[in-house]
Amino acid sequence: MDENLLADVVAAALKAGADAAEAVGAERSAFGVNVRLGELEEVEREESRDIGLRVFVGQRQATVSGSDISAEARAKLVERAVAMARLAPEDPYAGLADPSLYAKGALPDLDLFDGSEPTPETLEARARAAEDAARAMPRISNSEGGSASHSSAVWRLVTSAGFSGTHRASGFSVGASVVAGEGDEMESGYDGRSTRWQSDLPSPEAIGAEAGRRAAARLGARKIASTTAPVIFENRLATSLIGPLIGAISGPSIARGTSFLKDKLGQQVFAKGIRITDDPHKVRGLGSSPFDDEGVANRAWDLIDDGVLTTWLMNTSSARQLGLASTGHASRGLAGPAGVSTSNLTVQPGDKDQAALMRDAGSGVLITSMFGPSLNGNTGDWSVGCAGFWFEGGEIAYPVNEITVAGNLIDIYARLVPGSDLEIRGSANAPSILVDGLAIAGK
Repeated sequence: MDENLLADVVAAALKAGADAAEAVGAERSAFGVNVRLGELEEVEREESRDIGLRVFVGQRQATVSGSDISAEARAKLVERAVAMARLAPEDPYAGLADPSLYAKGALPDLDLFDGSEPTPETLEARARAAEDAARAMPRISNSEGGSASHSSAVWRLVTSAGFSGTHRASGFSVGASVVAGEGDEMESGYDGRSTRWQSDLPSPEAIGAEAGRRAAARLGARKIASTTAPVIFENRLATSLIGPLIGAISGPSIARGTSFLKDKLGQQVFAKGIRITDDPHKVRGLGSSPFDDEGVANRAWDLIDDGVLTTWLMNTSSARQLGLASTGHASRGLAGPAGVSTSNLTVQPGDKDQAALMRDAGSGVLITSMFGPSLNGNTGDWSVGCAGFWFEGGEIAYPVNEITVAGNLIDIYARLVPGSDLEIRGSANAPSILVDGLAIAGK
């Protein structure tokens, strides 16, 4: 979508009575293939061009979006947005970002776009290879399918305060999900990867084999009695333990006073040595961007430095409520005002691998799947349904299921020990994490 078109939409909004405006354009193309039991099951293609407009009339704002970008549709979009803003309630914190905070000059080259486009036949071959490798693993009885996809997207933002910026990204993915079975027992296992560059994908065969291994390893799961024991969260899901931290330090939560960490800024929240970073400029990162979704210059942050909470995550609105400046964490789609999110969140690794963490813990639970988390945002009381493996003497003993792990996150964070097995698999990553002495509810 041409930036001049977005600039024209912004100019039309000002002419129609808006005091300020910003327009967002998004173009996306995607192609995906799914196979199941060796047969082609689904082929999906997506092509979209969408536009979003946010306007301000005094301290009132409104956002509208649409997929028709013709001149007539753009005129109606502008008319509707301004009319809605005039009827909206006043928001004392509404407005565009401070122009002094805009990203300026040459934007960083984050290497997010791979122009190579796999053919449909190539994607089908990858999906088949992943599923075939998974089905070939011992004890696999059925398949939920293999998949492969490719996507390309362009995001453009133009504001009436002088910002204009574009970033472009590609995506490639492969995955497989299968079922292991013995008698009446069935367990599923999945593995998949997504990358910005095609060459960074693991082989479909490796992904499929891991999916099959994970499914088979779950067979024979037992229920255990309720207890208190060390818990290790596998690296693939350990960031689920950190997710509530991000919500608790987001500017909107702090401004509302609904955060269990609202009084912890500048204080020791984790043990010394713990470092949690957020880097929007990570080369080829799945969460990378050269500016935030309000055009504000973004940068790397140590959110937790030597265990100390260093900052809130703020967009323009929450920063104004708190009397502070945006930290470049604004996140938005085409509709609605900006929220807050991280980019490439990473719990930095410790010096012991998962096996060493198990040896240190002696006996306990290794969590490999989580579901149905519950959080009291005001107190930090947290619980989650889990499945995984019981370990004894530092060695895996048998799989377990239907357990719930619970505790208070302020206490959990203070005792958290990161392992060394960090894998970069998405936009939020962590090594395995050990927390000793958590309550485990079983049978």
